[in-house]
Amino acid sequence: MVNMKQSLPAAVSGERCEFDSAAGRLSVYVAGEGPPLVLIHSINASASAAEMRPLHEHYRATHTVFSVDLPGYGFSDRSDRDYTPRLMTDAVHAFTAWVQSRCGPAPIDALALSLSSEYLGRAASEAPGRYRSVALVSPTGFNGLKTWRAAPGSTRGLPWLYKALRGPRAVWGLALFRALTRPGVIRYFLGRTWGSKNIDEALWAYDVLTTGVPGAQHAPLHFLSAKLFSADIHTVYESLAMPVWMSHGVRGDFTDYRGKSIVESSPNWQFTIFPTGALPYFEVPQDFCNAYDRFLDLRQASA
Repeated sequence: MVNMKQSLPAAVSGERCEFDSAAGRLSVYVAGEGPPLVLIHSINASASAAEMRPLHEHYRATHTVFSVDLPGYGFSDRSDRDYTPRLMTDAVHAFTAWVQSRCGPAPIDALALSLSSEYLGRAASEAPGRYRSVALVSPTGFNGLKTWRAAPGSTRGLPWLYKALRGPRAVWGLALFRALTRPGVIRYFLGRTWGSKNIDEALWAYDVLTTGVPGAQHAPLHFLSAKLFSADIHTVYESLAMPVWMSHGVRGDFTDYRGKSIVESSPNWQFTIFPTGALPYFEVPQDFCNAYDRFLDLRQASA
């Protein structure tokens, strides 16, 4: 196992800071100067702020960029506890408040990837004054045509599955986690995310390292049992009143966004589709940043 403090390298450039919050101790990378930009990685077996690297390194030239390790990942608290949408949303609230304590109380721009789009969306719906704009990259909650408008705060979790994954002394879940985070398996799943074998090798290498940190299995086991997916996410997305930019690709496992029809007619939502997998800013970074810049410039002009 990796000794986190000694062997896990920084995921991105800049200063790495830690602070205590209601969601546990959080780790944040800070780089650059200018208006704040918040970046939030996805949730999976091997997630970390490394998933934000192309955007973090690009925008540090024009912004003060903040890339967080969410609870259960990277250098943040990986303790054995209940990982839920509420915990992750509270982490986003704490992260945003910490950013504003450094940069001032003005609303900020924030971007999240995949499942973390649900937590950023919920945080923005609960504290809309904190956010100037929200960007959702390959967001969950839009696949298929099923409606997700269950009771507020409810999840799609399967308690029986989580109980089975935990098993006697959590041995079964740990064995499954170790099987899913073998280097070759991580490469396989990144290939399915890219829809190509031409994955980012640096991200793969960091994924292998971060899954060796003690406690790395706790959040992913909740993810695998669907406890981190929100059953009311359509209600959350529909409630967003600030400008929202949604982008996604057309290759790999994450290409079904038929459900975005619930917000396509909303005047505050904009959409961009890239000829890539689910992480377009790794494959076409300039095109992605140009599109995001246009969105941010429009927000600035209308502010």
